[in-house]
Amino acid sequence: MILPVRNYSNNNLSFAAKRSDMTKQNPDSIPEEDLYIFTTSHGKRISKEELKKKQAILVDNTARNRMAIWWDKFTNAITMYPARGLKGSKNSNFYEFLTMGMVPYLTGSVMLMSVFNSANKFFEHRDKLNASKLGNKMALGVLFYGLAKTFSKSFVTAPVRWFTGVDTEAPYAKLCYKLPESKNDTDIPSLEYHKVYESLEFPYWDLNYGHESKGQVRNAYYDKVARKLGLGTHLRDSDQEAKPRIKEIAVKTNLAKTFSSYLWAAVGVGFALQKPWEDYFKVATLKFWKPKQFFKSLDTLCTSFGNSINTFVKGPENAKGLAKYSGVGLLGLAAASTLIGIVNALTSSNKPSKLDSADIIEKNRKYVVN
Repeated sequence: MILPVRNYSNNNLSFAAKRSDMTKQNPDSIPEEDLYIFTTSHGKRISKEELKKKQAILVDNTARNRMAIWWDKFTNAITMYPARGLKGSKNSNFYEFLTMGMVPYLTGSVMLMSVFNSANKFFEHRDKLNASKLGNKMALGVLFYGLAKTFSKSFVTAPVRWFTGVDTEAPYAKLCYKLPESKNDTDIPSLEYHKVYESLEFPYWDLNYGHESKGQVRNAYYDKVARKLGLGTHLRDSDQEAKPRIKEIAVKTNLAKTFSSYLWAAVGVGFALQKPWEDYFKVATLKFWKPKQFFKSLDTLCTSFGNSINTFVKGPENAKGLAKYSGVGLLGLAAASTLIGIVNALTSSNKPSKLDSADIIEKNRKYVVN
């Protein structure tokens, strides 16, 4: 497994394993054993020479790596990138601009959650209680909206990866070199995170090839995908056969995950508005130094969570018609959109142009070539 390590910066941007390694030195002056970006599952470091040769490194799409990449992008988005932009740095680019987009999204969510409850203290006691009940649910709805919208995308991408071998979310790290801003700046590396199929017009196909110099089969990935897609086995040019189908899968998967994620987000909001959550908010606390209150809060959280699921699916007591079945209807709609999206991604609209050589050429038959 490949694990990305956070990159830190100062006047001269460089990469290291530990914060203590960072100085104002040129990257060439940092000891070779300390200059690396990734390590393998066996702890092998990528040397300085390897680092300079590699322009892009495919990263295993694991939860740990996704979190590490997100955290690295987030810390840069609130520190390094805005600082460069405000200074008018010539190294400030469009990637940094797009990465900073996560900051207003998160801060806006927090502000929206606070808005629902910030004015409650000015109300009379009875009005304050009623406003707090609704305000807390609305704040929880913002949280569940973000969580459901984010994690529901895996409901589509994971099955597609299992059935086809195509990981439409495959990340890679791209090594760039910044322009010098002073006479002492030389070979200033910068790390950007992208996805192989980020551009559907121009996917980064090269990252899927094996390195024959390392004993790897060049088309091993495409052979696997072609076999899973039923394009045949032992194809001479499996990459050329699989690429159109892979691109089609990526397009359909992106459509399915985007469309279904909003429906799952609506499910998250509806789930947060259920009445059982009121029991939790009465005892909610984060004061872990008071164990009795804290563990009671956790116990009530689990109970309210289960009761809210039950109420959302079965409907509130004495409810009829739309009020009773709206929750399960919305849940069914979200699940159906996910299932339809998966099936659509797995269904090819293009027939393969080639099959196994055994299916094409009959050895006992004579052929005439014009």
